[in-house]
Amino acid sequence: MSTNHIPASAMVIMAHPADAEFSIAGTVALWTRAGCRVTYVLCTDGNAGSHEPGMTRERLSEIRRAEQRAACAEVGVSEVVFLGHDDGTLQPTLELRRELVRVLRQYQPEVAITWDPTMVFGGDNYINHPDHRAAAQAALDAIAPACAMPLLWPEVGAPHRVRKVYIESHEKANTWVDISATLGQKIAALKKHKSQMGDWDPAEMITQWAAEAGKEKGLAAAERYRVIQLERDE
Repeated sequence: MSTNHIPASAMVIMAHPADAEFSIAGTVALWTRAGCRVTYVLCTDGNAGSHEPGMTRERLSEIRRAEQRAACAEVGVSEVVFLGHDDGTLQPTLELRRELVRVLRQYQPEVAITWDPTMVFGGDNYINHPDHRAAAQAALDAIAPACAMPLLWPEVGAPHRVRKVYIESHEKANTWVDISATLGQKIAALKKHKSQMGDWDPAEMITQWAAEAGKEKGLAAAERYRVIQLERDE
């Protein structure tokens, strides 16, 4: 189905800076335009994502955090939480799950957005980053059931129930979000990640991806999700 539902609050949980801009930032921009409060949670700083001679993890971490904040400003997001794990070594541990439960209980989002932890291959030319899978698995484990369990980690906050989970998905989608009005914002946000983009302009690729995602539903530009309804709508 296509959807125009706008939640009051949402949390995006990703592995690295730029992950959201490549995948779900059109939806985020659409929601923030309508007044949704969106928080980003980045499990790592992407501090191994450079081939530049002389670059250090510490310097790259600072660069990528600044780029992520600039990208968030393009899509109306002012709250970004950096968990600070090292790029390339993320695991879906109990420690990470507890950290995510803490931020979920702190911000109490109605909706959470993350990736599909079971997605290993993207077509015939891409292997999904292990950090992406680890972040997604930890996110889902934190959302259900951990976050809502009052006797589990009560020291990190009162229990909270996320109502819906939007899992960015190509093969198992059941919901399409029309991002025709916010595609330009998504591209502008991605361009803020200059340490990753270099001189490359991602506009053509992002526009093509959005067109392919929307084609099945007659939309000029879309992002697609598998939506899991954990709590009934009021």
